[in-house]
Amino acid sequence: MAKKQKSMEEELNEDKLAEQQAAEEEAKAQDEAKKAKNSEKRWYIVHTYSGHENKVKVNLEKRIEYMNMGEKIFRIEVPQKTVTQIKGGKKQEREEKIFPGYVLVEMIMDEDSWYVVRHTAGVTKFVGSAKRPIPARESEIKKILHRSSSQTQKIELDVKAGDKVRIVSGPFADFIADIIEVYPDKSKLRANVSIFGRETPVELEYKQINKL
Repeated sequence: MAKKQKSMEEELNEDKLAEQQAAEEEAKAQDEAKKAKNSEKRWYIVHTYSGHENKVKVNLEKRIEYMNMGEKIFRIEVPQKTVTQIKGGKKQEREEKIFPGYVLVEMIMDEDSWYVVRHTAGVTKFVGSAKRPIPARESEIKKILHRSSSQTQKIELDVKAGDKVRIVSGPFADFIADIIEVYPDKSKLRANVSIFGRETPVELEYKQINKL
């Protein structure tokens, strides 16, 4: 009986040992998966002092080179678009920030890379919780970068309701029009055009007119 009892105890111990090993292997696999996930490069959004976006980009690029962080911090983007201003008949182009006060950083997040970015001059914080930066969605970043690289331009024109303009293209070319309403966000306006003695409202794009 004693020998049989011992054999049962051994079997129980072996089962326990096997269960313990399986649990340890599972925990190890989960830990490795977590580390692999943390080592993925992701896009993060950094908040900066207003007007310091380009300075932050330059300063961070210098720090990456100086501190040999090229394997953890990859790209820094300041999303911008081209704005065309027409004032006094003169055309001027300037770059306008799409998201003033923010810079996009593609990086592998760990203590070292966090320190390099967070302590770059002009940076105030990462977007996310106080303790943990939250990566941006890849789909959102693609939309932002596409919008930034788009060739479409926003046109600004110093006109207002009541101004007279000359139409330079389209079916009403060479007509004089009186502006009724301006839509700056769309670079369009509504104006009255006199056709056969009757005022006819038409919608025009900024590029179709010249201010008188």
